[in-house]
Amino acid sequence: MTEHHLAQLNIVKMKFDIDAPELCDFFARFDEINALADESPGFVWRLQLDDEDSTAIDHFGPDYLVNMSVWEDVDSLHCYVYRSAHSEVMARRKQWFDRMLEAYSVLWWIPAGTVPTIAQAHERLQCLRDNGPGAEAFTFKQIFAAV
Repeated sequence: MTEHHLAQLNIVKMKFDIDAPELCDFFARFDEINALADESPGFVWRLQLDDEDSTAIDHFGPDYLVNMSVWEDVDSLHCYVYRSAHSEVMARRKQWFDRMLEAYSVLWWIPAGTVPTIAQAHERLQCLRDNGPGAEAFTFKQIFAAV
Protein backbone atom coordinates (compact mmCIF):
# COMPACT_ATOMS: atom_id res chain seq x y z
CA MET A 1 0.00 0.00 0.00
CA THR A 2 1.28 3.46 -0.87
CA GLU A 3 1.86 5.99 1.88
CA HIS A 4 0.46 8.91 -0.14
CA HIS A 5 -2.39 9.64 -2.48
CA LEU A 6 -2.76 12.51 -4.91
CA ALA A 7 -5.38 15.16 -4.17
CA GLN A 8 -6.59 17.54 -6.83
CA LEU A 9 -8.73 20.66 -6.93
CA ASN A 10 -10.09 22.25 -10.07
CA ILE A 11 -12.36 25.30 -10.18
CA VAL A 12 -14.11 26.93 -13.13
CA LYS A 13 -16.02 30.19 -13.39
CA MET A 14 -19.25 29.76 -15.30
CA LYS A 15 -20.01 32.18 -18.13
CA PHE A 16 -23.74 31.80 -17.47
CA ASP A 17 -26.12 31.25 -14.57
CA ILE A 18 -26.10 27.62 -13.46
CA ASP A 19 -29.59 27.01 -14.87
CA ALA A 20 -28.94 28.80 -18.20
CA PRO A 21 -29.66 26.84 -21.38
CA GLU A 22 -26.09 27.53 -22.55
CA LEU A 23 -24.85 25.08 -19.87
CA CYS A 24 -27.28 22.28 -20.77
CA ASP A 25 -24.72 20.34 -22.81
CA PHE A 26 -22.24 20.48 -19.94
CA PHE A 27 -24.72 19.33 -17.33
CA ALA A 28 -26.12 16.66 -19.65
CA ARG A 29 -22.80 14.83 -19.26
CA PHE A 30 -22.14 15.76 -15.62
CA ASP A 31 -23.35 12.52 -14.00
CA GLU A 32 -21.76 10.38 -16.73
CA ILE A 33 -18.33 12.00 -16.27
CA ASN A 34 -18.53 11.76 -12.48
CA ALA A 35 -19.47 8.08 -12.75
CA LEU A 36 -16.55 7.56 -15.11
CA ALA A 37 -14.22 9.01 -12.47
CA ASP A 38 -15.73 6.80 -9.78
CA GLU A 39 -15.07 3.71 -11.91
CA SER A 40 -11.60 4.70 -13.17
CA PRO A 41 -8.51 2.75 -12.09
CA GLY A 42 -6.76 4.55 -9.26
CA PHE A 43 -9.79 6.59 -8.18
CA VAL A 44 -10.13 6.93 -4.40
CA TRP A 45 -12.64 9.68 -3.54
CA ARG A 46 -14.38 12.81 -4.85
CA LEU A 47 -16.07 15.72 -3.14
CA GLN A 48 -19.84 15.36 -2.93
CA LEU A 49 -22.55 16.78 -0.74
CA ASP A 50 -25.11 14.58 1.00
CA ASP A 51 -27.46 14.90 -1.97
CA GLU A 52 -24.50 14.23 -4.32
CA ASP A 53 -24.92 17.62 -6.04
CA SER A 54 -21.46 19.15 -5.90
CA THR A 55 -22.66 22.15 -7.91
CA ALA A 56 -24.03 23.63 -4.67
CA ILE A 57 -20.52 24.14 -3.24
CA ASP A 58 -19.95 27.89 -3.33
CA HIS A 59 -16.69 28.17 -1.40
CA PHE A 60 -15.08 30.17 -4.23
CA GLY A 61 -18.24 32.13 -5.05
CA PRO A 62 -21.64 31.43 -6.60
CA ASP A 63 -20.31 31.56 -10.17
CA TYR A 64 -17.75 28.79 -9.60
CA LEU A 65 -17.97 25.02 -9.91
CA VAL A 66 -15.64 22.99 -7.72
CA ASN A 67 -14.17 19.58 -8.43
CA MET A 68 -11.97 17.91 -5.84
CA SER A 69 -10.85 14.29 -5.83
CA VAL A 70 -8.21 11.88 -4.56
CA TRP A 71 -6.31 9.37 -6.70
CA GLU A 72 -3.77 6.64 -6.01
CA ASP A 73 -1.16 8.33 -8.20
CA VAL A 74 -0.53 10.94 -10.88
CA ASP A 75 -0.82 8.46 -13.77
CA SER A 76 -4.34 7.40 -12.72
CA LEU A 77 -5.59 10.98 -12.62
CA HIS A 78 -3.79 11.87 -15.85
CA CYS A 79 -5.40 8.92 -17.66
CA TYR A 80 -8.86 9.92 -16.49
CA VAL A 81 -8.42 13.60 -17.36
CA TYR A 82 -6.77 13.26 -20.75
CA ARG A 83 -7.46 9.73 -22.04
CA SER A 84 -11.14 9.18 -21.29
CA ALA A 85 -14.48 10.74 -22.23
CA HIS A 86 -13.59 13.46 -19.72
CA SER A 87 -11.29 14.95 -22.38
CA GLU A 88 -14.29 15.43 -24.70
CA VAL A 89 -15.91 17.68 -22.11
CA MET A 90 -12.65 19.52 -21.48
CA ALA A 91 -12.34 20.26 -25.20
CA ARG A 92 -15.55 22.31 -24.97
CA ARG A 93 -14.80 24.17 -21.72
CA LYS A 94 -14.33 27.54 -23.47
CA GLN A 95 -18.01 27.44 -24.44
CA TRP A 96 -19.14 27.23 -20.82
CA PHE A 97 -16.44 28.71 -18.59
CA ASP A 98 -14.46 31.95 -18.40
CA ARG A 99 -10.74 31.87 -19.01
CA MET A 100 -9.00 31.97 -15.64
CA LEU A 101 -6.09 34.39 -15.38
CA GLU A 102 -4.54 32.69 -12.36
CA ALA A 103 -4.08 29.06 -11.35
CA TYR A 104 -7.38 27.19 -11.17
CA SER A 105 -6.11 23.64 -10.72
CA VAL A 106 -3.73 22.25 -8.14
CA LEU A 107 -2.30 18.87 -7.15
CA TRP A 108 -0.77 17.86 -3.81
CA TRP A 109 0.06 14.73 -1.86
CA ILE A 110 -1.90 13.63 1.19
CA PRO A 111 -1.41 10.67 3.53
CA ALA A 112 -3.24 7.65 2.14
CA GLY A 113 -6.57 7.16 3.88
CA THR A 114 -7.20 10.85 4.55
CA VAL A 115 -9.69 13.14 2.84
CA PRO A 116 -8.84 16.78 2.13
CA THR A 117 -11.18 19.60 3.05
CA ILE A 118 -12.22 22.37 0.71
CA ALA A 119 -10.37 24.82 2.98
CA GLN A 120 -7.15 22.80 2.67
CA ALA A 121 -7.60 22.67 -1.10
CA HIS A 122 -8.09 26.43 -1.21
CA GLU A 123 -4.86 26.88 0.76
CA ARG A 124 -2.99 24.68 -1.74
CA LEU A 125 -4.40 26.62 -4.67
CA GLN A 126 -3.38 29.89 -3.05
CA CYS A 127 0.09 28.47 -2.36
CA LEU A 128 0.44 27.61 -6.06
CA ARG A 129 -0.77 31.07 -7.06
CA ASP A 130 1.58 32.82 -4.62
CA ASN A 131 4.71 30.68 -4.97
CA GLY A 132 4.44 28.69 -8.18
CA PRO A 133 4.82 24.91 -8.31
CA GLY A 134 6.58 23.16 -5.46
CA ALA A 135 6.28 20.10 -3.25
CA GLU A 136 3.27 21.62 -1.45
CA ALA A 137 1.26 22.51 -4.57
CA PHE A 138 1.93 21.64 -8.20
CA THR A 139 0.37 20.89 -11.60
CA PHE A 140 0.67 18.24 -14.30
CA LYS A 141 3.28 20.45 -15.99
CA GLN A 142 5.68 20.16 -13.06
CA ILE A 143 5.10 17.18 -10.77
CA PHE A 144 6.80 16.83 -7.40
CA ALA A 145 7.33 13.59 -5.51
CA ALA A 146 5.55 12.92 -2.24
CA VAL A 147 7.61 13.78 0.83
